[in-house]
Amino acid sequence: MPRSGPLTGVRVVDLTAMVMGPYCTQIMADMGADVIKVEPPAGDNTRYISVGPAPGMSGVYINVNRGKRAIVLDLRTDAGKTVLRRLIETADVFIHSMRAKAVTKLGFGYDDVAAINPSIVYTNCYGYGRRGPGRDRPAYDDTIQAECGLPAVQEQLTGEANYVGTIMADKVAGLTALYATMMALFHRERTGEGQEVEVSMFETMASFMLVEHANGAMFDPPLGPAVYPRTVAPNRKPYRTKDGHIAALIYNDKHWNAFIAAVQPAWADERFATLELRARQIDTVYSLVAQTMSERTTDEWITLFAELEIPAAPLNTPDALFDHPHLNAVGLFETVDTPHGPVRMPGVPTWFSRTPGRIAGPTRELGADTDEVLRELGLDRDACGL
Repeated sequence: MPRSGPLTGVRVVDLTAMVMGPYCTQIMADMGADVIKVEPPAGDNTRYISVGPAPGMSGVYINVNRGKRAIVLDLRTDAGKTVLRRLIETADVFIHSMRAKAVTKLGFGYDDVAAINPSIVYTNCYGYGRRGPGRDRPAYDDTIQAECGLPAVQEQLTGEANYVGTIMADKVAGLTALYATMMALFHRERTGEGQEVEVSMFETMASFMLVEHANGAMFDPPLGPAVYPRTVAPNRKPYRTKDGHIAALIYNDKHWNAFIAAVQPAWADERFATLELRARQIDTVYSLVAQTMSERTTDEWITLFAELEIPAAPLNTPDALFDHPHLNAVGLFETVDTPHGPVRMPGVPTWFSRTPGRIAGPTRELGADTDEVLRELGLDRDACGL
């Protein structure tokens, strides 16, 4: 499919696997970059972790590797390394998710790659940053969620330590890798200088968690624990209505005054008069509202909250998102024709007036574009010894 988007003309050599790195480069592909996915002969493990229309084409893999060109190189061989070096010569970005020792041993650490292409942006996607003692530890979403405190926060909220029901660490770190790489490309556009970028899941998620939870622990001496009380209040959960559930946040003073005037005039007293007072007893506020919410149906509350301009929403399942009227109206989903039939994908969630992105194309079979990329480099498979 023709490339479009603000990254048209940018070439990315992608040696990432699983989700963190591939999610980063999937967005780059949707924004117009020519992303060349380099896989070992066995392929990225994500090809095999969920259902799919064909072997090696799982749903998770298809979604985060769409629009990339797929080549196979065995980097344990001299032939594979030679081709990768030629590819690096043509690239703007080199991104990988191997541990530091492994990529250096292969001969593709930053110094090796910069010697080939000094202006390249080289992005490391790690579990733990190289400057700390955890640098050689393996990392997956579950272990990073645990280490950054997410299950502990869930325990305060629900009474039981749990992971959240999405691979949050992988995806937040992938978005961080994207913006870090884009910043380095912006610097290169201004100065011509390439550089090395490092993004680690643990540091990213620690920073992410502490946006609000650092709270009183930031000060010297501390003014309180590292926790944002509202998010861990036991009664912070969807409200049960007469016929189901609803999410609503009667938060600022405007929301609160509108709610009590329409629903509970008896609460118009000094105990809850300001946001500051309500914040100090937020779990009590949640409990009181919960009792009232059970008196009407979900649709009745949705209608009333819309009139009062109070944020509210029904509880959807992930399946329901595919038929959500707002998402369909803004065109989030795109159907892509593939050799295995049409695939309806969640597309680009951002909008550009001049350089809009789009789903860059179908996800490719393992190694499907190896010959094409070799030809572009002026190489022949047999002559290369591949």
